[in-house]
Amino acid sequence: MTWNPDQYAKFAGPRLQPGLDLINRLPPHGPIEAVVDLGCGTGELTALLADRYPEASVAGLDSSISMLEKARGQFPDRVWVEGDIAQWRPERPVDLIYSNAALQWLPDHDRLMPALVDCLTKGGLLAVQMPRNFGAPSHSLMRDVASQPRFAGRTNLRSEPVADPGFYDALLSPLVDQIEVWEIEYWHRLTGDEPVYEWVKATGLRPVLEALTGDDREAFLSDYRERLLKAYPKRADGITLFPFRRLFLLAKR
Repeated sequence: MTWNPDQYAKFAGPRLQPGLDLINRLPPHGPIEAVVDLGCGTGELTALLADRYPEASVAGLDSSISMLEKARGQFPDRVWVEGDIAQWRPERPVDLIYSNAALQWLPDHDRLMPALVDCLTKGGLLAVQMPRNFGAPSHSLMRDVASQPRFAGRTNLRSEPVADPGFYDALLSPLVDQIEVWEIEYWHRLTGDEPVYEWVKATGLRPVLEALTGDDREAFLSDYRERLLKAYPKRADGITLFPFRRLFLLAKR
């Protein structure tokens, strides 16, 4: 799937906040010599990781050429790598694997997460943030429209790509010395006429936009946008509240 960096950046502040919160949970210094940011996007958080660990080698990996081009333009002195997270394996174990809002796009977390732990040095850290908002109207309404006969089987929307916190704790506890799993629900105060639609257009709606064309796409979006406006009404002061739950994982090998 293709990514639009400009569309994604429309809500850069609230999108980056969970990643910042995760960085703030990392040790401020220590024996961290090699860092990789999996699904680095346009690189803002990768650059912050490099600032936090100035003595370390820090690389950002992403499969989107357009995202990496923007990252290189903003931070030309950093290391950017085009690659698939599912296939990524470092030449040697690294001290910190960081991933913000990326691993939800990958299946088979029961195999993916242990594989990432295997890429860590002894004492290395796995730090992950993933959206777990797929039961909210922003996503459930999308699936409701996609289930109509006109669109059924064409959009490749997944219902629950991120498991509950207990799944990750049970999965990784035997493989690591320490683990923390927690959730935060952010209440984003958005402005504009259809801010929730503009938000999901850059992320969760992408499988629909790429699968459907012409009249089918327009029919889908018309129905979905009407439902969104009812689910997320704009207040009299112009604010639309958008609750968004995210799962965090911090594990030490």
